[in-house]
Amino acid sequence: MKYAIVKCTDGNYNIHAEGFTDLKAAKVSYHGLCQALWNDAGTTSAMVMIVDENLDCVERYKEYIHHEA
Repeated sequence: MKYAIVKCTDGNYNIHAEGFTDLKAAKVSYHGLCQALWNDAGTTSAMVMIVDENLDCVERYKEYIHHEA
């Protein structure tokens, strides 16, 4: 199974990283991206998730990030 990190920041969709065959490596990348977005004051809102080849969320790894204006 292959995994990808998908994000939507301020309405813009993007594949942050893809091609992971090791779920642990995907989780590390996911947490690093979430940390960066939580620390980015320029991001108003974001959604980050790990998806599999079927675009299903993996193990509930889905985080909503929101900064007040």
